[in-house]
Amino acid sequence: MRDTRLSWTTLLRVFLRSFVVQASWNFERLQNLGFLYLMLPGLRAVYGDTLSTETLIRHASYFNTHPYFSTLVAGTTLRLEAKACCGEETPVDADTFKQMVMAPFAAMGDGLFWGGLRPLAAVIGLLIASQGSLWAPVVFLVLFNLPQLIFRGGGLLLGYTQELRVIETVQKCRFPDLALRLKESTTILIGVLCAYMSYNGCQVQEISEVWGFVLLPVVLLFAWLAHKGVTSFFLVILTTSSLLLLALLF
Repeated sequence: MRDTRLSWTTLLRVFLRSFVVQASWNFERLQNLGFLYLMLPGLRAVYGDTLSTETLIRHASYFNTHPYFSTLVAGTTLRLEAKACCGEETPVDADTFKQMVMAPFAAMGDGLFWGGLRPLAAVIGLLIASQGSLWAPVVFLVLFNLPQLIFRGGGLLLGYTQELRVIETVQKCRFPDLALRLKESTTILIGVLCAYMSYNGCQVQEISEVWGFVLLPVVLLFAWLAHKGVTSFFLVILTTSSLLLLALLF
């Protein structure tokens, strides 16, 4: 019987190929070609160097998830393929698993990385840049890329070792709640950055810092309007009008 266990070199090749999972993105099947390319080293380790047309067609079907979650899906899919090759029974097959998790993982990844981690790293970089430091771009790149690199590699190993149990593990991690905490932290840091830059601006223009407290009710008014569901377009118009009025008066 063929040894279908994947070596660390095969897993490393899968990990490295995950960086180009969107290189062949297309409008019909989205990430399918990139995901197939990512999976090829593992599939060849399971089935041999000559893959059947049926296997290639199966893994060239529609696929779309967050790129940083692709290794997590790939790890479990390869393990399920290995079990199927050995004739072992599994609750779901590899294709069903992919179709089942790709949409939820896409939503979690978008909220966690695009909506949570990236803005937070950007604001921290801006805070450092406001001090005149040239390390701001480096800090941004490290804060954003280091977690996603760890997630890519860890996701691949987690998916391959835990198989279908990885779904329960992802649920326990509560990624949507983590994304919300990151967004809240970003909002707080934006407030700190705005206050700091406003204070420096007042000093440069020799304007009393008391004006900051005078404008505080205006800021609270805008926050209340946003909480009540006022559209962003209306808030932009209101902000622009207020600034033009202040410019005319002063």
